[in-house]
Amino acid sequence: LLFFNSEAYSVETKIIVKIDNKIITNIDVLNEVNYLKVLNPNLTELDKNQIFQIAKNSLIREKVKEIEISKIDNVEIETEYLENIITNIYQQIGLKNKNDFINYIKNNNIDLKTIKKKLSNEALWNRLIYKKFISKVKIDEQKIKEEIKKTERTINSYLLNEIAFSVDQNEKLVELFDKIKISIKENGFENTASIFSLSDTARTGGNLGWINEGSIDKNILKKLQNLNLGEFTDPILIPGGFVILLLKDQKKISQKIDFNAEFSSRVRDSQNQQLNQFAIIFFNKIKKDINIYEK
Repeated sequence: LLFFNSEAYSVETKIIVKIDNKIITNIDVLNEVNYLKVLNPNLTELDKNQIFQIAKNSLIREKVKEIEISKIDNVEIETEYLENIITNIYQQIGLKNKNDFINYIKNNNIDLKTIKKKLSNEALWNRLIYKKFISKVKIDEQKIKEEIKKTERTINSYLLNEIAFSVDQNEKLVELFDKIKISIKENGFENTASIFSLSDTARTGGNLGWINEGSIDKNILKKLQNLNLGEFTDPILIPGGFVILLLKDQKKISQKIDFNAEFSSRVRDSQNQQLNQFAIIFFNKIKKDINIYEK
């Protein structure tokens, strides 16, 4: 056990989930709760049972990924890459530097070694997805070039959160969307993302950060343009399921366009969006082939 919260000492250790030859205990889940609260402080607004379920599901996703990662020869993730991720994390939660972050996680009963291990596993998963699906990514480079030429000097940028989900055979989209809307009303969008979203952004409340309009699919952009701040879209069909987008903020950016830099940025954004969709589809597929037993 790498870290504890104060409640863990008084709780009897029990196995609550078996995933092939891996196990998850109630103590693991309590530890995961601390980790997820670091990434998304808004989780404290939920009741303990909800947070426990979110943490358990998070660990199940993590173990499923670990099983798939173990099938390949793992290469260590570069230290510089991990440091960049950690920097992004503490900046998102409003901390100034790494020392502040270390003190912050220490106060939440987590050590930096544990966080680096989790981030390394996520990076290895992303590398696996890249190698497996990059050849299937389709980029219309000519279209991107033409759009850049038409780009005005002042563009819109959107601060977005997402909830990516799928609908199984026994469920209807309307019914699931109603459940999600009720949860958003009761718990807020970010906490609902932690409950329902299948995307890796679920751990950070569905946070996508600032995205410039040139990197957003035109059909999705039209839906965003019809939103007021704080509103969210109806479910939007994407490969592997649906996505709901929350418009948290919006701003105009005056820019002097560097054609090559803008082209590279838009290609990268499109590539990442498609790879994320492939990742959700692939994860759901491998999860079906794994024995998961919950007590």
